[in-house]
Amino acid sequence: MSDAKDFAFTLTGLRIPYFPGCTLKTTAQNFESSAVAAARALGIELVELPRWNCCGTVFSLAADDLIHHVASIRNLIRVQEMNRQGLVDGENRMVTLCSMCYNTMKRANLRVRQNAEDIKKINDLMYREEDYQGNVRVIHFLELLREIGMGKVKRAVKKDLAGLKVAPYYGCMILRPKEASIDDPEAPTVLGEVLRALGTDVVVTPYNKVCCGSYQTVHDKDAVAGLAYDILGHARKSGAEAIATTCPLCAFNLDNRQKEVAEKHPDFEHMPVFYITQLMALAFGVDQGVLRFDQNYVDPVPLLKKHSLLDK
Repeated sequence: MSDAKDFAFTLTGLRIPYFPGCTLKTTAQNFESSAVAAARALGIELVELPRWNCCGTVFSLAADDLIHHVASIRNLIRVQEMNRQGLVDGENRMVTLCSMCYNTMKRANLRVRQNAEDIKKINDLMYREEDYQGNVRVIHFLELLREIGMGKVKRAVKKDLAGLKVAPYYGCMILRPKEASIDDPEAPTVLGEVLRALGTDVVVTPYNKVCCGSYQTVHDKDAVAGLAYDILGHARKSGAEAIATTCPLCAFNLDNRQKEVAEKHPDFEHMPVFYITQLMALAFGVDQGVLRFDQNYVDPVPLLKKHSLLDK
């Protein structure tokens, strides 16, 4: 049975505005390179915004902190320009990969779209830019995958990942608050759907949406190590061999902080942490150079070789 909404033909050559964010240009280059390659295998070209700037990082909850949202809105103006110039698909939407960037820009966009005074103030402040019309949609890469249909994802697979036991990890930013959530905040399934389309054995644990500690990692490594121990430990006890996520901060806390976890818990077994796009690119049979496993703290190569998933 085909997907209810099958884009097998209409998505060929699709060009969609793409916001990378700061981390994907530095410590998460493995996320970006694998995502761009995986998207291309699906007939999607992620067209990077020209002159993009940092999203502002973390949505400000203060009612009088409008200036904090200027950075996000300026990026949405870039999307307007790209659509007007015919450089992209014309649907006035922007896709993000980083969960933090998604949450920040999605919520900033919602605020100004719901408040005419806010959008006027921001437009007046950025008087050298064209006015933001409030008509851009901010979507996450996982939403785009669900839109095109998991059937298309499955048909792109050239190397089935059968036997690889992976626990999907969502974290907070693509699930909370409810108005910004891309899935059911209490029982999300989209990561699992992608993993199943790739052929993996999906291991769901109740810790798949527990906060990783976020920015506490800067000044309280022990607290983050404790959370990582619980999240990774429950995944291991449930039968997982690895974790897949879409958040660079979650990836850092669950991957790099395994050093601190092992120091505190001698019985701890290290576990590879993948970006979902690394597994997609691997399954799609693209050049394995884009996987950039050199940026993963826990080397996933031995696990993948165990399952005969890497080229000799």
